[in-house]
Amino acid sequence: MFVRMFVSKKSLKRRTVLRGMGAAVALPFLDAMVPAFAPQAKAAAATPLRFGVSYFPNGMIMQEFTPKTVGAGFEFPTVLKPLEPFKDSLIVITNFTRSHPGSQVGDHAVSAAGFLTGVWPKRTEAEDVLANTTIDQIVAQKIGQETPLPSLELATEDFTGYVGGCSPGFSCAYMNTISWSSPTTPLPMETNPRVAFERLFGEPGTREERLARVAKKRSILDSISEETSDLEQGLGPRDRNRLGDYLDNIREIERRIQRAEAHGQTEATSLDAPIGVPEFFPDHVALMYDLVAAAFQADITRVFTFMMSREISQRTFPQIGVSEQHHTISHHLNDKEKMAKCVKINTYYAGLYSKFLDKLKATEDGDGSLLDHSFLFYGGGMGDSNVHASDPLPIVVAGGAVGKGHRHIEVVNRTPVGDLWSTVAAKYGTKIEHFGDGSGPVEGLFA
Repeated sequence: MFVRMFVSKKSLKRRTVLRGMGAAVALPFLDAMVPAFAPQAKAAAATPLRFGVSYFPNGMIMQEFTPKTVGAGFEFPTVLKPLEPFKDSLIVITNFTRSHPGSQVGDHAVSAAGFLTGVWPKRTEAEDVLANTTIDQIVAQKIGQETPLPSLELATEDFTGYVGGCSPGFSCAYMNTISWSSPTTPLPMETNPRVAFERLFGEPGTREERLARVAKKRSILDSISEETSDLEQGLGPRDRNRLGDYLDNIREIERRIQRAEAHGQTEATSLDAPIGVPEFFPDHVALMYDLVAAAFQADITRVFTFMMSREISQRTFPQIGVSEQHHTISHHLNDKEKMAKCVKINTYYAGLYSKFLDKLKATEDGDGSLLDHSFLFYGGGMGDSNVHASDPLPIVVAGGAVGKGHRHIEVVNRTPVGDLWSTVAAKYGTKIEHFGDGSGPVEGLFA
């Protein structure tokens, strides 16, 4: 049973949780967690800087992604237009390359496996895969040890059953994840929102047990209602509102997962599919991003990676008028009509990502917002999709750690992407002289 911990002029512990049957719901950052009489600036300084990477597949129409001017105040090109509302905390970086610039060997496999590792993965179709520890895991080693989950790895497409070579000469493992905990250990990416939810908030169980909860329409919040009421009595108005908004968000995520599960039970074609996966792609992406936002808010994790789709994804986008498969149309052969459809897809992904940034910007966190206290990368491991270009890679950085926003930065042509990640590592207090094939941090990148 949760015991009320708030006492006048004393503070709640940051790791306070509300416990119910099988659930342990962490709390967002509240004013009551600031030690009594402590300077607010000191509390603000203690706010963690989160880290995240969102990965999109199958390359980019670079001429519609790259700003026409370098420096401050650029005009947002078509693909990046959905991100313009966040311009003051956003920069575009061009001219980074993945390992072995110019080579098309392995193309899609190397794009996924090389983006956050900064290396050329071992060419093998067997289990003896070899790459590098990814930057998200380097950051998690530094800031993820104080949270229940050091990191969270998410995706929307599950290809873990694929074996052998998914890209000529390269194991399918290279395309099934973008996160590696060691050079020989690719991390699985969770595609089921229900499973991810239970990792974050509890109530694990078998598929049958989860279905039973769906049938009862029971929320984990119902089991902590008494403890929540007890806690609220000791909070000020601002904290009560913040807690209420946070719990309402969790309940809404649950409702959407339950709706997807209920639909899955009525569709004959979905009988064997894991419950909790929405039928429609934008709903799936939105749920995953909302889970990340809730996890950030409650400090359950400070690091995430999200494969919005997998390399060689055959997804179609009838909602935006593109019925051709993404990977197929990405080989556009410079046909203007096909390129225009690729631009639609690229812009659509950016729009889904912008909704996540909007969620973070609207969520209070200490002396600012979750966006203010995050360092977020949006990009892919392939440039021009038609030729599987290794560079320039499309990369956007958002959050309070970018320094001055609304900038387009061109690094020296074909700078190894490992130099970007060693620069990021330094931001978190980890010095890496050579990350992957890189030569060292890029000076002044996030000034």
